[in-house]
Parts: sequence; structure tokens; C-alpha cells
Amino acid sequence: MYDRIRLLRGSVFAVSFVLAITATLGTGSPAFALSELKQIPGQVQEQPERDSAPTAQTPPPEEAEPGEGEQLQLPLPDPLIRRDAGEEAVTEPAEDKAVTEPEPPVEVLYDITKAPEPVQRMRELIVEAAASGDIERLRSLLGKGPTQTQVSIVEGTDDPVTTLKGLSGDPDGIEILAILLDVLATGFVKVDAGTPNETYVWPYFAEKSLDTLSPPEKVELLRIVTAGDFADMQEFGGYNFYRVGISPDGQWKFFVAGD
Repeated sequence: MYDRIRLLRGSVFAVSFVLAITATLGTGSPAFALSELKQIPGQVQEQPERDSAPTAQTPPPEEAEPGEGEQLQLPLPDPLIRRDAGEEAVTEPAEDKAVTEPEPPVEVLYDITKAPEPVQRMRELIVEAAASGDIERLRSLLGKGPTQTQVSIVEGTDDPVTTLKGLSGDPDGIEILAILLDVLATGFVKVDAGTPNETYVWPYFAEKSLDTLSPPEKVELLRIVTAGDFADMQEFGGYNFYRVGISPDGQWKFFVAGD
């Protein structure tokens, strides 16, 4: 009998305890997970006892001085040209940029007295002979043998006077004499100064770029050639009409047309 009563009381107590817990959860208090039920809200959690023996603190690592130890660095980019191990890198020399220097201006001379006296004398003799209208008067000035005046770009043994007549537009060589006078009436230049090939050359167009001619110089050139000839020369790249050359010692070296 008493056992039943105690059992009944125990059951009632258990039911009452469950109802009380349920009522508590229903009041809006936050629910706790099972892991959180280990600590009841409001209750101070006991801190675990630490070892009474003091723990030795590990000192912070000292920063390595430059050159000591390994340092974390970003990797350098790979070279554009990979070389095998053991091959020394050769520094390629910088390419030399060709610098085009402007050509020195050509000194054009009009005063014949600035040329040596033998040059002055030979020019005067040529002018006198050409102005006479008789091409035979050039023969004594053209020379013979090794000193014979070059009158054609093609080497030959023909008589120079005969060659000049053949280059003229008339059978008597009058046209070639007129061209000779016009050429010697222009300014002149000295080429290959200080060398065995030093020569005084008429007209100066033979040694000057046609692209640099001033308007007055173009007028002077068109007194010798036609406008069509001038256009052809510009396309060719230079003056290619007749020119005269006299050496410092007075030798008449050439009277030729062409390059």
C-alpha cells in the first residue's frame, strides 16, 4: 500500500516538474542548444584552473638583418629571353641609331679672282674660243694624250673636237659652244679641296642638291636647261647636264654631260 502511494507521489512530482519546465520555455525565454545547456543563463561559468606553474613566454622572433636568413619577397618577372642554366647573360649593346647629319652648305663662288690664277686664265681662254663661233679654236685647249680633256662619259680615242661636233645639234658645233658659254657664266664651286683631285667646277648645280635651290638659283638654272629638263633632274636626283672642270694648275679636265 505505502509503496503504491510513494510511486504515485513520484509520478505526480515528475509530471509537475515537466509542466513547470514547459511553462518556462513558453514565456519567450530563448531556447538553448544541448551544448549550451551545460551553462545555465545567469550562472557564472567556472574558469578552469590553470597550472600554477608559470608558462614561459616564447619571445617574438627577431627581424633578420639584411643579408641574414631568408626573407619573403615577391618573385621577379621572368626574362623575355630564357637562357639555359650556366649560360652567362650577355648585355646586348644598344643599337646605334644612325644620325643623319645635314650636308654642309655648298660654298658657291661668283668672283673668279678667288680661284687660282691658272684657273682664271684657262676659263678666259675657253670663253674667248667659244664666243668666236669656231669650234676649232678649242683644239689647243683640249690637250692631248694623258692630259686630254674628257668630253664624253664613255672613254674613247676619237678626236675631242669631232666628238663635240657630234654632240651638238648642228653640224658646226655652234650649239655646244653656246652651252659651254652658258655653263661658264654661272657660279662655281671647289670640290675635293686639299687632295690631288681638287677641281673648280661649273655650274655649282653639279654639287648642290636641287631641292635646296632658292627661286633666284632656279632662274639661273633655267637659263641653261628647260623646265622639263629640271623636272627630269629632280626625278633623277641631281643635275646631269653639261659641266666644266679645271684643275688648280689650269688643266681643262672635263666638259661632259651625265651623272
